Amino acid sequence: MLQDIRENSQGTIAKIIIGLLVVSLSIWGMDAIVGGFSGEPEVATVNGEDITERDFLRVVQMESQRRLSSMERPDPAMLNEDQIRKDVLDSLIQEQVLIQDASAQGLALSDADIDALITQMPQFQVDGQFSRDRFVASVRNLGMGVGEFREAMRKQYVVNQIRGGIMQSGLVADANASQLLRIQNQTRSFRVVQISADAVSDKIEITDADIEAFYQENKSAFKQPEQVDASYITLSLGALAENIEISQEELEAYYEQRAGDLAREERRASHILIEDGADAEQTITAIQERLEAGESFEELAQEFSVDTVSAKEGGDLGFAGRGVYDEAFEKALFELQEGEVSDAVSTSFGVHLIRLDDVRRSDVPALADIEQQLRTELARERVQEKYAEVRSELADSAYAADDLAGPAKELGLEIREASGVTREGGRAPFDHAGLVRQLFSEDVLEGGYNTELIDVGDNVSVVARVREYREAQQRALEDVKDSILGNLEALKTREMLSERAEAIVASLGEGESLEALNVGDWEQFDDQARNASGVDPQVMQAVFSLARPAEEGGASYGTAMTRNGVAVIALDTVNEGGAEENSADLDQLREFLASLEGQREYAAYQQFLRNSAEVSRP
Repeated sequence: MLQDIRENSQGTIAKIIIGLLVVSLSIWGMDAIVGGFSGEPEVATVNGEDITERDFLRVVQMESQRRLSSMERPDPAMLNEDQIRKDVLDSLIQEQVLIQDASAQGLALSDADIDALITQMPQFQVDGQFSRDRFVASVRNLGMGVGEFREAMRKQYVVNQIRGGIMQSGLVADANASQLLRIQNQTRSFRVVQISADAVSDKIEITDADIEAFYQENKSAFKQPEQVDASYITLSLGALAENIEISQEELEAYYEQRAGDLAREERRASHILIEDGADAEQTITAIQERLEAGESFEELAQEFSVDTVSAKEGGDLGFAGRGVYDEAFEKALFELQEGEVSDAVSTSFGVHLIRLDDVRRSDVPALADIEQQLRTELARERVQEKYAEVRSELADSAYAADDLAGPAKELGLEIREASGVTREGGRAPFDHAGLVRQLFSEDVLEGGYNTELIDVGDNVSVVARVREYREAQQRALEDVKDSILGNLEALKTREMLSERAEAIVASLGEGESLEALNVGDWEQFDDQARNASGVDPQVMQAVFSLARPAEEGGASYGTAMTRNGVAVIALDTVNEGGAEENSADLDQLREFLASLEGQREYAAYQQFLRNSAEVSRP
């Protein structure tokens, strides 16, 4: 692709095409290119209503940005654009079906309703008041106009009304919830005897023929993948900063400037968190009244707070400085006096009552103690602009160059080398998937061009080229013989351990004792819950999959492979779990099951509407 661009961008055909585009734009405007006079193009029609290309592309862009922001190291090269477009189109079709259904049911919002919703949304407020400037800026950041946003809200709100109504209608029988809770709370008493791998190791024999057969049957697993040796240039802000000279006077001035930040204030807070719902205000008021009556904040946190971790400590969150908590939480906390409790504070987590327990401030460290840190900070600040300039120069220079020597010399950078990079990557910086994808692209691998400049980390960019390419090769048997031997020994060990354990289970089932089998001694475990610690998870899984003993005083037997061998299990008793009526656990489980049922019903409703819709795609 890069080669075609380089060869054709200056050609006669390209100049003619560009000339025609300019003429078209000057006479008819952009519509001549993206739609002409035939109206706005559509990407699909749902029951006669169009999904426009403009709306589709806007949502594609938003979804691409969302997926990028979810990456640990955002890299546009990692996005599957075809899959994004497919997912977005499917979601827009489903959305249109739901909007049409809501309209058919007569659900609608007036302009006044939408205004009321928008002005109450916290993301559009400043100091508790609606800010039109913030609203407009936020909407534009989404790539939408104000009118588009209002219309999207109108549609989504009525769709959510139907969704909420169906999902809240999910029901579960009390008997089913109680039975499930009893099963969940069930405990079991059992015995275990471990058989180690050493018990069968002297009986394992792997021949050269076995190794040869395994190699032939699994040849594809023993291929040396294709590899490249690469040359590359790394540009980093940190390296540029090392060459920045900071005078003592500049350092001292920067130290004075940073003094306020260096004297860090931390505040110790406790909170009571309530879920934001219909009863939140009533619950908060009740807690406040009990606090005024002299009840303990700690005890009320244990009783009411849905933050179960801090509730166990009386709501204590420990010390924290600025930039740790939600913006509204932090603002309220840093306005409190020691011992004071805030009014209700709403965040994305729910509604909080916050108490300030303690304040501590650290002294400004001496300049000598943090001199190197401040020199580095100041150098990095000053080199930011230079880094952007050098990065741009490197990108242009490497794109036009036939090798890396010219760009490296021009910018005073070092050419480094890496060997054995596969399509799965290699040592840094080739642990970056986008750079590896570029390295193995047709233009770079076969055309001999440099890669594009790839950002592989914060303020670290790399451009590379292939020095040598090696095709995938079959590894010789002698090179992998030891590995195969280890695999076969492990497989044979598991097989023989399993056979041994099954034979012991059969004998125990026929009435023989463990002592008579000369295996070892039982280890007893009484009243163990499903999540019991101190027992191998594989053993616990097997224990709770065994059938109840057929008769009182009898046992059910089973086996479980463990890390060090195999376990033979004797299940003695199954102890029924409790399920008290009106208990918090039962109520929580009932709500969870009802929620699942509501989700299933809504999914079925969506599928029914989708199957009934007439959808066409150009």
